[in-house]
Amino acid sequence: MNAPETPRSPAAMADVQGSADTRRIAINKVGIKAMRHPVKVLDKSGGIQHTIALFNMYVGLPHNFKGTHMSRFVEILNSHEREISVGNFPAMLQEMVTRLEAETGHIEMSFPYFINKAAPVSGVQSLMDYDVTLTGEICHGRIESTIKVAVPVTSLCPCSKEISERGAHNQRSAVTVTVRINDHLWIEELVGIVEAQASCELYGLLKRPDEKYVTELAYDNPKFVEDMVRDVAARLNSERRIDAYVVESENFESIHNHSAYALIENDKCPASRA
Repeated sequence: MNAPETPRSPAAMADVQGSADTRRIAINKVGIKAMRHPVKVLDKSGGIQHTIALFNMYVGLPHNFKGTHMSRFVEILNSHEREISVGNFPAMLQEMVTRLEAETGHIEMSFPYFINKAAPVSGVQSLMDYDVTLTGEICHGRIESTIKVAVPVTSLCPCSKEISERGAHNQRSAVTVTVRINDHLWIEELVGIVEAQASCELYGLLKRPDEKYVTELAYDNPKFVEDMVRDVAARLNSERRIDAYVVESENFESIHNHSAYALIENDKCPASRA
């Protein structure tokens, strides 16, 4: 009977990923995609939200390496028991390219984010959820960070209000803003910028006095989809912490079987990217 084979130590095992490749073709992005992982997200109030994030993590692979070390991506996620926030997200990116000996890297982290909101009249509190994506890219030591947030709001049609004797049609709108930042910007701040430009913001819980208030507020503040993106863009133009943005609005029309859509894109400092 043959004796069991003694396991080889990690140092004695062949590193196939680190071996040379002769095709001389570099890979722009290689890594892991769609990995769910629990995270703790720091919010503006100083609290911590426990949530599940979906991660995409990539590095650039030079032409002379056969593969990257996929397990190291997971190790990096498992090592981050500390809170993840907009502020410290770039540090995680820097750690990734250092551990994988890369010059370029990319991390996307998507998760639901909750903000506690008080109803406008009764003051009753409830949670509103927003879809958020943090993205970081690093190239030869230069880091760029973006925040993407989807904000549901109410819009009321100015044309309908003008031509109708009784009421006006309104609908829920999805405003999505993606911003490239040069300084710390809280998710709550970005959500607030969008909600302030809508016909009316949404709430998780409303009492009857609140319903009356938000209905009348929307009626007094009609917005076309074009108005929505322009008003949000004007506010983003005045925010010094934002270098570039894309703002989109999709109005899910209540009297049509289609949506209304508008988009504005602006790089406020293109010379800095030259």
